[in-house]
Amino acid sequence: MTFEWPAMLLAVALVPLGVLVYRWIGLRRRRRLVAHRFKVAPVAATAVTGAGGVSAGATTRAFGRPGRWRVRIPGALFVVGALILALSLARPHSDVGVPRFEGTVILAFDVSGSMAATDLAPTRMEAAKAAAKAFVERQPSSVRIGVVAFSDSGFAVQPPTNDQSEVQAAIARLGPERATSLGQGILISLQAAELALSGPDTDYYSAPVGASPEPTQEPTPVPPGMFAPATIVLLSDGENTTQPDPIEVAKLAVDRGIRIDTVGIGSPEGTELEIDGFHVHTALDEAVLQQISAMTGGTYHGAGSPADLESVYDEVATRLVVRTEPIEVTSLFVGAGVLVLLAGAASSLYWLGRLP
Repeated sequence: MTFEWPAMLLAVALVPLGVLVYRWIGLRRRRRLVAHRFKVAPVAATAVTGAGGVSAGATTRAFGRPGRWRVRIPGALFVVGALILALSLARPHSDVGVPRFEGTVILAFDVSGSMAATDLAPTRMEAAKAAAKAFVERQPSSVRIGVVAFSDSGFAVQPPTNDQSEVQAAIARLGPERATSLGQGILISLQAAELALSGPDTDYYSAPVGASPEPTQEPTPVPPGMFAPATIVLLSDGENTTQPDPIEVAKLAVDRGIRIDTVGIGSPEGTELEIDGFHVHTALDEAVLQQISAMTGGTYHGAGSPADLESVYDEVATRLVVRTEPIEVTSLFVGAGVLVLLAGAASSLYWLGRLP
């Protein structure tokens, strides 16, 4: 526990001082009361005995007096309540576990020429972009989203960010281009995810001119079943035409504990597509996408219609994690202090017939 105003902790020292003053006042009151009793006791005893034959002492014994522990409890409660209120003056802060949805999602878009096919209306590319935009709008600000595009090579369009407007603008810029390299798409997505999880390791601006950055070490493979708080959503028709082998690259994701959810864009029956004057048949290749998702602990979804594609994004899981955050708990201290003081006052009135 920490305190925003630690100097106010000196107020705690006033509580024992107040106890000493209270005991001194009580001692003086008892002395005056004893002196007063010595003066009036003989007259009172004679009057009472003569009137009814019953002494004052007998009356006191008949009604009884509160036990010794009952006399001390109200005062102890007042002291504890005062201590709690004194601590609240320093504005205490405590590390409290706060549950929230958190994670990093990399949207990896296949922007090869086959994504212009119309077996998913209006085109595979436009349907994927529309569903991705709707997914981004539904995410809490604690989820970072990045955008990667790949055809025969891969490139990061938008590094992971909490700014949804930047992500939406990056998705809007996407359009079909050339061939397909699933391996390149996975590699760039892994780099974007690792950068979001650990931050950049090299400061290129402070390095000497002409100096090459230090090579990064291969990370130690994580134990099976352990997953990082990052997910890659790979959207493609699965028709891989360029190296590297996507299955070999997917093993790197397994070593890093990063899931890859694959989304098959299009239909297995396929359609005819005209590219540079040539008619090409393009169809969804589910086998490679299913293999990638299975080996990385992700899931495969077939998107044969825009409605199917929207449901895919609803199943992309961001983790509910508990993060410890410093939270001011002054109000809790004040409430507890007041309750303890009220308990002390109630017990004193009930047992002693007065406030301590």
